[in-house]
Amino acid sequence: MIRHDQVGILLFEDGTIMVGQGMGPQKIAIGELCFNTAMTGYQEIITDPSYAQQIINFTFPQIGIVGTNDHDYESSQAYATGCIFAVTPSVSSNWRANSRLNDWLNKQGLVAISGLDTRYLTQKIRQQKPMRILLANLPKQAIDKQTLLTQLKNFPDIDKTDLALQVSCKKPYEWREGSGIWTENNNTFNFKPYHVVAVDYGIKRNILRLLVDSGCYVTVVPCQTTADDIMSYNPDGVFLSNGPGNPAITASYTNPMLQKLFSKSIPIFGICLGHQLLALAINAQTRKMPAGHRGANHPVQNLLTGKVEITSQNHGFEVVESTLPSTVRVTHRSLFDKTVEGMQFTNKPVFSVQYHPEASPGTHDSRYLFGQFITYMQQYRIHQSR
Repeated sequence: MIRHDQVGILLFEDGTIMVGQGMGPQKIAIGELCFNTAMTGYQEIITDPSYAQQIINFTFPQIGIVGTNDHDYESSQAYATGCIFAVTPSVSSNWRANSRLNDWLNKQGLVAISGLDTRYLTQKIRQQKPMRILLANLPKQAIDKQTLLTQLKNFPDIDKTDLALQVSCKKPYEWREGSGIWTENNNTFNFKPYHVVAVDYGIKRNILRLLVDSGCYVTVVPCQTTADDIMSYNPDGVFLSNGPGNPAITASYTNPMLQKLFSKSIPIFGICLGHQLLALAINAQTRKMPAGHRGANHPVQNLLTGKVEITSQNHGFEVVESTLPSTVRVTHRSLFDKTVEGMQFTNKPVFSVQYHPEASPGTHDSRYLFGQFITYMQQYRIHQSR
């Protein structure tokens, strides 16, 4: 139930204020404003740890119409800081739904606002540099603009915070659940499954499911795990996950880990933040993008095949192509802005993409990359057995 005695506000650092219908709990949230263009999968988006410290402006107007359920989580909780919707969601209509969006927001402790011009907000993001905003759902009499503005301006710089460390698991765990194609109890392999150590910078569950579907059993480890500890699991490959925040902050401890793994010639597959961390480990550079890429409809060209993939993306930083060494070739490129969307080491079994090949939500165009990872691990295992 939405309470109409509460008001939702967006407050910008320049003092601009927008008023709408408050949703979720009575709460104040501060984060970086971004927009997502996906038409479906809002529950997966909100529970993606890559959205830590992000307030998501959903461009699709009918968010909430299929409700929420117990299965479409990409992690154990909502990680977005807040949400902005064009219209107040109506009663949910879907056979899988067991909760309306606003009830779910309350359960998750996630504040939101509806009734705003999300197209205007999207244009504002695209025309200006990334901005911090304050989102609040409060009783009308409790709103003091100056107090809220002071709170917003005193909020720590998001780009100087190690967000990956905040969302990473605290201790290692094993993952055996597939997506329904195979399960732990009925997998029938004619080979021993490949052991993958997945470094968790904010990993999504569907990534783990697709690794299992591909014939892997997975050990997930915290983001600060060392190369020696990773190799102690005797893996066939290492996966570097997606995650939030400035990669240059996280690289302070991933650079030595990755550089040592490079010397082992073990297969490494990185996506999103993992892609950026691989670039930093070879002394390339990353930079913040004007608006970022967030949605389930981004065209990317595979430069090796010429094919175009429709991809799911969520990132605010990019790899600077001109800083990549000659031992790395660009394999994928965005058809929106020509930024680097994939790279491959020419002298090691290491590759990465900027987008989300597990595409949850999104299309399945890029799932072949998991097969490429399997091929690298097959070759590595043969080499190790000699």
